[in-house]
Amino acid sequence: MATDNILSKVEVYTKSILENEIPEKYVYHDNYHTVRVVEAAKMIGRESGLSEEDIEVLTIAAWFHDTGYKNGCQGHESISAEIAKSFLTKENYPEEKIAKVEGCIVATKMPQNPQNLLEQVLCDADLHHLACNDYGDMSQKMHKEVEHMKNQKIDSDSWNEMNYLFFKDHQFFTPYAKTHLQPIKEQNLQLIKKAYKKKKKENKYVEELEAKVAKLENKVALKPDRGVETMFRTTSKNHLELSAMADNKANIMISVNTIILSVVVSVLIRKLNEYPNLIIPTIMLVVVCLATIVLAILATRPNVSSGVFTDDDVLSRKTNLLFFGNFHKMKLDRYEWGMREMMKDGEYLYGSMIKDIYFLGVVLGKKYKLLRLCYTTFMIGFVLSIVAFVCAMLLFPPQEQSGFYTF
Repeated sequence: MATDNILSKVEVYTKSILENEIPEKYVYHDNYHTVRVVEAAKMIGRESGLSEEDIEVLTIAAWFHDTGYKNGCQGHESISAEIAKSFLTKENYPEEKIAKVEGCIVATKMPQNPQNLLEQVLCDADLHHLACNDYGDMSQKMHKEVEHMKNQKIDSDSWNEMNYLFFKDHQFFTPYAKTHLQPIKEQNLQLIKKAYKKKKKENKYVEELEAKVAKLENKVALKPDRGVETMFRTTSKNHLELSAMADNKANIMISVNTIILSVVVSVLIRKLNEYPNLIIPTIMLVVVCLATIVLAILATRPNVSSGVFTDDDVLSRKTNLLFFGNFHKMKLDRYEWGMREMMKDGEYLYGSMIKDIYFLGVVLGKKYKLLRLCYTTFMIGFVLSIVAFVCAMLLFPPQEQSGFYTF
């Protein structure tokens, strides 16, 4: 009678908690689940040869094992054990039995780790729904509860995958459960495995397809069609030819004006004391020649950068290794490493080629701008200098000596 009395009190007390204090989001861990666990614990316990005294302890533990959900999912086993201990202590339940009740409840914590047969029975009873014919219905309730707990939607495929992994890792502990529950669990597992493998096969197909697309895109990036290759080759060639033409034009201006200056210095300047009327035209000619030479030199003067790059410059794609000015001071092994890193990255490689063509164009723009100014200066200055010479000779003729000009 004493046993029936304590079990009745436990049932009333735990049902009050499960029906009134458990948050609504826990749609699986409710009174219905607890009643099933209690019945399963009694059945597995008796089939496992437990005494009626142990059945009593087991039943009490089953009633209390999920009451801790009233404070949330986290650590609910320990909270459930504390609730059971507090209630049973007030009811003057034996301390050694209270310790067994606590041990059974705590043993249900995932991953389960029962230390004796009593704890093994409750662990198997707590998850006996895995081997029930209505597993699908129970799984749906658990599905909704997990969604509420995570506050996010979980699609059926993801849930099947989660179930498959859980089934795969789970094991029953008692001989009875291994003999009678495991076969039914295997049937449920086959249904989950079928859905899981189907989804996995679809995912694998998608992954393979994405890998093929990525590989194809990589090939396209690393090996563009002939038209793109021809475009890079032709553009680079045209830029280099235009640069060579600009250098030749600058050299012509330097040569011509150097010859003119040589003649002026060696012949005309020595005669200025005899022909003072030619001083201004001579100065004009010298200034024009010097300005032209300076502009031509500026057009051909090379502009070389530091010639050093860092690993970060390469990895972050900040340096163009196709231009000698960016690497001429580097060691061969570092330059080779940088080039290999660039060749691994199609975007970096062709980006460098684009930058190389762009900066060649920028340099060409500066060269031809200076060359235009150089030729314009020479053309206008030379014409003005000749006009000045003619005016000086005609308007300010030199003094005659014995009827002849002295040359």
